[in-house]
Amino acid sequence: MSESNFKLFYNDLLKLVSQYDQKIAIKTEENLDYDSIKIFGEKMDSVSRAKLGLDDVLELSYTTAEHHPYWAILYNCAEISKSLLENWHDNISKDDFDEIKWHLKEIENSCKNLENHSKE
Repeated sequence: MSESNFKLFYNDLLKLVSQYDQKIAIKTEENLDYDSIKIFGEKMDSVSRAKLGLDDVLELSYTTAEHHPYWAILYNCAEISKSLLENWHDNISKDDFDEIKWHLKEIENSCKNLENHSKE
């Protein structure tokens, strides 16, 4: 079986990255089952990586139709996570904390609605 075009691209990319690995800190992660490659430079830390991943979750929660049964839970969890990551190295303000508590109530309501809907 021949290699996919994406796998060939990935192999070429690894060769390119290896040319620079002595000059700058580069980390790659791949999931070839999903044709996905991530490249991180030396400024990337754990919190920044989490924020980038959360951006994808937020995009899904923003674009998912509100009639999807899990939309509200995903959206509110993502908003809480966003607030926490934005304040990771600082103190959470009272306004941010109040917003987190509001989202938690929304999650609880959404769970109750989902539970009630599943019993029907």
